[in-house]
Amino acid sequence: MRPEKSELLMPAGNLRKLKMAVLYGADAVYLGTPDLSLRTKSQFSLEDVIEGVEFCHAHGKRAYLTLNLFSHNKDVPKLEEYIDTVRRVKPDGLIIADPGVFQFVKERAPDLPLHISTQSNVSSWLSVNFWQAQGAELVVLAREVSFAELTEIREKCPDIMLEAFVHGAMCMTYSGRCLLSNFMAERGANQGNCANACRWNYNVRLRMKDGTVQELDINESNVDMFEFLLEEGHRPGELMPIEEDGRGSYILNSRDLCIMPKLDEYLKIGVDSLKVEGRGKSEYYVAVVARAYRMAIDDWYEDPENWNPRKYMRELETVGNRGYTLAFHDGRLTNYAHDFEQTESLANWEYAGVVTKVTDDAFHVAVKNKLEAGEVLDFVSPVDRETMLLRLYEFENAETAAITDAVHGGAQVTIRIPFALFDQENISTLKARYPEYTVLRKEKSLTVEQWNRLKFDKLVQGLETSGNQNDETYTKRRDALADAVDEKAAGRKHKTNRVGVDGCCGKGCNGCLIFWQDDMYAKAREELQKRKHGEQLTKAEAKTLKLA
Repeated sequence: MRPEKSELLMPAGNLRKLKMAVLYGADAVYLGTPDLSLRTKSQFSLEDVIEGVEFCHAHGKRAYLTLNLFSHNKDVPKLEEYIDTVRRVKPDGLIIADPGVFQFVKERAPDLPLHISTQSNVSSWLSVNFWQAQGAELVVLAREVSFAELTEIREKCPDIMLEAFVHGAMCMTYSGRCLLSNFMAERGANQGNCANACRWNYNVRLRMKDGTVQELDINESNVDMFEFLLEEGHRPGELMPIEEDGRGSYILNSRDLCIMPKLDEYLKIGVDSLKVEGRGKSEYYVAVVARAYRMAIDDWYEDPENWNPRKYMRELETVGNRGYTLAFHDGRLTNYAHDFEQTESLANWEYAGVVTKVTDDAFHVAVKNKLEAGEVLDFVSPVDRETMLLRLYEFENAETAAITDAVHGGAQVTIRIPFALFDQENISTLKARYPEYTVLRKEKSLTVEQWNRLKFDKLVQGLETSGNQNDETYTKRRDALADAVDEKAAGRKHKTNRVGVDGCCGKGCNGCLIFWQDDMYAKAREELQKRKHGEQLTKAEAKTLKLA
């Protein structure tokens, strides 16, 4: 039976990520072992799969197992053991791509619901009807299906569950049918072992008659002397230009899928399952993306007329991405779906740590990235919409009690953060609001190039979502990014003030000693007392209060 509401389906690359996905709002998770699904880096053993399914069911959530390999003869004995083992914990569905595997499971375990993987390339209502006739209960549609096509499929196929991707990495080829990774790195892209060769920077080189390879230096003195052209074999005489400068080209680099700006459209037509890609992504990604979509979905059902994606997008922007795109939503890709200048997965926030234990008087936090005195930590609650900010000037080692002014993320250090530091919080509710597995984030210092990339991404996303054209601004932002890449300027900076101890910007950073003690900031303190703990004044407000 189709659910009353669209479910949020999150990826789980290991048990820890599964638990975080559930705690941060997933209705269901999908997981699998590396040998029988298309993720060779999956960290699930068969025993972990059983524990994961049981954890989901204990929390009232669903668990779908990925069995979407394209089988060879050697895989058949494994299938028997896998099916006989997992059917005992009653997973809520098996995601399958191979027709042979589908028939095998249908005959051997008729009690298990069967879902059709996106790897089956279902792009029409005709294919959906076919799989429904075979006994499938849900079909995962190909990423290439436009929203108009999805709407028609929903109308013509009302009695089967449909699943659509709403967030995650996009492949530059058709649903993972890529030979580039195999050719460049001997890593099977469609076996979940992609080398992401499409993201690499490519440059033109000249091979001389003597066998030596020379770099082709394109600079201001010779750039107008020649151009590079492609001629396709069946269209002789049609010469297509290739643009390249000294930095190389990222001609295959897709931005990341993000349907959030159009999520209300998917909810209106009744897409049963909204799928997030990323079994290979970090636990921070799983937690924050699940949290953002959970809030967005709940808010739409609560008040669809006044739903607005803006605040949820701000949350998604704290997770590393290659710039967001609607991809095939409108039926065809435009230049907005690719980034030709820079390929880095980027955000101005990063994973600071995760709560590993909550004692009677403190949080224990495993540090994930370097922390320095003056850092503001943002506690991202899995149960509370408001996050909690705390500026720390020293760090206490949870094991040795040693005090330092910096902690390195790679050192596997756990710090102790006493409840006594939260002087503006309700201490009695801290444990409930920030349980084990709560993630912490912090602002990340970025280079000039990286800041320009984020500005360019923001512009491109707005143009694509709105359908507007602004070639002048687009070109200006793109050129600014290109210039920053060329210059490779040294130095990094944060978005907000980091001084704290030595001086004050007047914006009211939580824990800033001067701000909270100096009389000259009394008016600003009075204003900020009315707001969320740790919130800063805007530039305009600071100027009005004569603190800028």
